[in-house]
Amino acid sequence: MVRGGRRVKFSMIFEAQMTDTSVINERQVIHDCVEQAVLAEAVGFDAVWAVEHHSLKWYAHMSAPEIFLTYVAAKTSRIRIGHGVVCMPFGFNTPVRVAERVAMLDILSGGRLDVGAGRGATKQEMSLFGVQPEDTYPEVEEALHILGHCWRDETFEWHSDRIDFRPHPILPRPVQEPHPPFFLACTKNDTVALAAELGVGALVLGFAGPDEVAGMRKIYDEAIKSRSGERFVSDRTTEHFSALCPTIVLDDASDALRIGARGQRFFAEAITHWYGGGPPPAVDTADADNVAGMQADAEVLVARLHEANIPYTPNATAIFNAEHAYGDPSNAIAYVERLIDAGADEIMCLIQMGTVPQAACLETIRQWGEHVIPYFRRR
Repeated sequence: MVRGGRRVKFSMIFEAQMTDTSVINERQVIHDCVEQAVLAEAVGFDAVWAVEHHSLKWYAHMSAPEIFLTYVAAKTSRIRIGHGVVCMPFGFNTPVRVAERVAMLDILSGGRLDVGAGRGATKQEMSLFGVQPEDTYPEVEEALHILGHCWRDETFEWHSDRIDFRPHPILPRPVQEPHPPFFLACTKNDTVALAAELGVGALVLGFAGPDEVAGMRKIYDEAIKSRSGERFVSDRTTEHFSALCPTIVLDDASDALRIGARGQRFFAEAITHWYGGGPPPAVDTADADNVAGMQADAEVLVARLHEANIPYTPNATAIFNAEHAYGDPSNAIAYVERLIDAGADEIMCLIQMGTVPQAACLETIRQWGEHVIPYFRRR
């Protein structure tokens, strides 16, 4: 399907999320993610993305996405490879090291790399690397400026209050000139507007559903229209809006909803544990009503926010919304149509969730490749 003269893209994102955090299962899950990524290329997906998180047990064991993506690139030939995202505060990754890794992966993948930037803003992660919360936003922006300019000349130098280095060549150089496309992780309206001002694509969550996606798309478009260009990180701008799409698709729609809701509940509880101080995620929910369980989780979170005198917004509980692309192919098609109508240029499928069996992940990928993606390609 074409939106605004461009073909809508379909992708997948990997967290390496798991309920059983034993060494043996951890290894298996990471290899399972590779198998899913290879199948994604075979059935017609356009891209795969991998997160970068650190020390977030259960929620994300994907701490070295540059290694994972390189391995996937070696096993594929067409599908784009995406950092969704690199943690760009300098304590996580110094900008020049990011540049070197980005260029090497772009070369090895044959120019298939996309690069997203993010803050890595949990206390758990920041404390591991000595990152200060107040430094994250300015350092992410400065890192993108450095990446946007470091290959323009034979040597590159940079001088600021935060980082300073004399002229050096930055080697190797990427295949895509002047650099791979840049994106920004956007969990709030402010960061959506920031992505537009910086001239980069927006990777949005949108757990609240298509209405939230439409609102964020409006903010992105309005910021593009009003921007001056003074904050552009490069003279190569990327105008692209990617929306997350939690999905499990099986022949049995009710079974898909059951598996998907259980997976999303684990996802939501795991992220709430690390971001909001909630309890560890429940793993024994196979026989529970997980749609109702997520509603109960949301009520508990609201009560905890009130008790802590923290202002409550609907976004705080959006992750507990189970109305997504769970069901048979027709259910997924209907939901994707709503996301496209809301303004999505890319549908980023979230399939790999902690409780979802590998067989259900692979079957979902096949169903998307056989039914959902072809439906929109024909249009």
